[in-house]
Amino acid sequence: MELLLNCPSISTTPTPKLHFHNLFPFNSKKSNRVDFYTSIRQRKSKSAVTVMVVNTDSEAAVVEKQTNKERRRFEVLSGKPLPFGATATDGGVNFAVFSSNATSVILCLITLSDLHQKRVTEQIFLDPLANKTGDVWHVFLKGDFENMLYGYMFDGKFSPEEGHYFDFSKIVLDPYAKATVSRGEYGVLGPEDDCWPPMAGRVPSAADQFDWEGDLPLKFPQRDLVIYEMHVRGFTNHESSKTKYPGTYRGVVEKLDHLKELGVNCIELMPCHEFNELEYYSYNSVLGEYKFNFWGYSTVNFFSPMGRYSSAGLSNCGLGAVNEFKYLVKEAHKHGIEVIMDVVFNHTAEGNENGPIVSFRGIDDSVFYMLAPKGEFYNYSGCGNTFNCNHLIVRQFIVDCLRYWVTEMHVDGFRFDLASIFTRSSSSWDAVNVYGNSIEGDVIATGTPLTSPPLVDMISNDPILRGVKLIAEAWDCGGLYQVGVFPHWGIWSEWNGKYRDMVRLFIKGTDGFSGAFAECLCGSPNLYQEGGRKPWNSVNFVCAHDGFTLADLVTYNNKHNLANGEDNKDGENHNNSWNCGEEGEFASIFVKKLRKRQMRNFFLCLMVSQGVPMIYMGDEYGHTKGGNNNTYCHENYINYFRWDKKDESSSDFFRFCRLVTKFRHECESLGLDGFPTAETLQWHGHFPRTPDWSETSRFVAFTLVDKVKGELYVAFNAGHLPVTITLPVRPGYRWKPLVDTGKPAPFDFLADDVPEREIAVKQYSHFLDANQYPMLSYSSIVLLLSPDHDA
Repeated sequence: MELLLNCPSISTTPTPKLHFHNLFPFNSKKSNRVDFYTSIRQRKSKSAVTVMVVNTDSEAAVVEKQTNKERRRFEVLSGKPLPFGATATDGGVNFAVFSSNATSVILCLITLSDLHQKRVTEQIFLDPLANKTGDVWHVFLKGDFENMLYGYMFDGKFSPEEGHYFDFSKIVLDPYAKATVSRGEYGVLGPEDDCWPPMAGRVPSAADQFDWEGDLPLKFPQRDLVIYEMHVRGFTNHESSKTKYPGTYRGVVEKLDHLKELGVNCIELMPCHEFNELEYYSYNSVLGEYKFNFWGYSTVNFFSPMGRYSSAGLSNCGLGAVNEFKYLVKEAHKHGIEVIMDVVFNHTAEGNENGPIVSFRGIDDSVFYMLAPKGEFYNYSGCGNTFNCNHLIVRQFIVDCLRYWVTEMHVDGFRFDLASIFTRSSSSWDAVNVYGNSIEGDVIATGTPLTSPPLVDMISNDPILRGVKLIAEAWDCGGLYQVGVFPHWGIWSEWNGKYRDMVRLFIKGTDGFSGAFAECLCGSPNLYQEGGRKPWNSVNFVCAHDGFTLADLVTYNNKHNLANGEDNKDGENHNNSWNCGEEGEFASIFVKKLRKRQMRNFFLCLMVSQGVPMIYMGDEYGHTKGGNNNTYCHENYINYFRWDKKDESSSDFFRFCRLVTKFRHECESLGLDGFPTAETLQWHGHFPRTPDWSETSRFVAFTLVDKVKGELYVAFNAGHLPVTITLPVRPGYRWKPLVDTGKPAPFDFLADDVPEREIAVKQYSHFLDANQYPMLSYSSIVLLLSPDHDA
């Protein structure tokens, strides 16, 4: 190899500006995509760039000389293949990136000002002999990295039919970048109205510090959790929040006291990985505004927190956003609240064959995505592509990412979106890829569900990850539904979609579901007991971000999604909802009272069921989305938490929710580690010990022994007629009312501070003296056993 001396006079040609061009749209709904830097090939041939090979400490290095005004001098060594990503040490930064099919790689270093000007500050050409080990390209740099970003250019075959999308004209993100920088302000277009302006990863520094103040994991037993699914921006962006930092991680910190008051001890954050909120940016003529990717289920980079959820903006090239997310976690822990992240490893923002080349596709498409034999993208996610989760490289990437969020960001667990994709065989599936050796007759088609999927195995047995909360959304958009049978290794929980469906059907008064409803109250042993799991493996919910809110569940029979601009064709058609007799918010007083009763019934059911209850943001005050059950694209009041509604004196539902949640925490029996037994739970009907499991039964009642409260009597009357029930006899004791959803506030929950509480209790004393209790139609009750001093 020829050795050239490092002579600063060799090249004086300035770095030319790089240009952009439009990509094909991802689909008909997602237009205005703009790709990365172009004309790099022209630069290589036309600009007076001199590549020099130097020998530094006996290691080969490749350097491109630059004469940009912001030129920086770097000492370049061969580097190491592990760990992946950019890793800072006292001596410099090591860069390592995997690509098994690239033929050449350039490391691009970019200042923030050059990023906005769409140009590269420095280029480091990697020599396949000196800067590559196996399928890992690597280099070690010493120099000044202050406010420096980076990305890569990969060259190789561009052959979509073979699964290759290498394009040397594009700079792509390192999947392992720990902070991603592009636009600094949420919802604001880039220069020239770019929806996809240039983005790059931050070069880390060994001096990066964050004061955790001794923060340690809370490690609450999962059976004790009350989870709150929330959207970071939507939680405080409405003007009524009156926060100093609306729509940000800091804004959430300002409102942690609300969550504490509600009784929440775990927040589940909707996607906070870096995503592009302008991905769906297009004019919505129905509302006269633009559509956004508000929910964020379209990840650009999995290691980076969403930068535009940070009040820090582009501070320190993205480090400000990283530290602000850490601040949220730290402050939540101080409030006794764990933090779970909703993660979307089933697909990425790169979409199908018409999507942008942002990161994975430009690095090694055939490895990172599940492809058919002719290069077509499998679409088990319903979003254009499917992450090739069980490929060796991809599953290691996912595990590395999860470890990072636990060890460096201190999160307490994860909810995995469309987790059934984790169980599908990869598109490069073979025994050698998984087991290290061939197995005779081992032929498994791409996407086949596996009983012991390697990725779930790795996560479940990882010494770091097996100790955090792991929650699967146990289905995908390819028809694979695994609620109750998701591979679990004894530690995975599931979003219990069957709980949601059965509870909705029973409480709205559908015949034939009393037995299924009883199973839900017990933590769904029909789903989890046989597999050796516990009630807390069931995450119970009635409502979530996807679907009706609790208020809309009792207000609308049909979805009303016209505001999405898709002719009401999007969203779920089968909601198991009931409008209580009249469609929409404008209804008679009778119907409105029934709706409030039903909301209380649903919430009470959630809190007296075994398993882990999950509340959806805003349901605690009755937030409405106007019957829209698919609000993924709305950056407005539809998705914003309305603090003014929560604070209205007429909004009494929050009080009820707060008191019922507090009651759950006080009861030892409502968070059991095992399923109830005949010794602790007895079923009843209109008369003691005579449950009715017939097809027409709409009444379910039970008593539950509680070490703190003594004994509870809980009953649900989902019939359209009132009933008078006979209570179990307990000699020397009498039943006292605590909760009755058929009564108006504040008598729906008879807390000690209720005015005229004793008068309210005496109104039912003649029934209780006879061991009876009257229940309205569509109502539920909780009675407590207490000593009868008159006996």
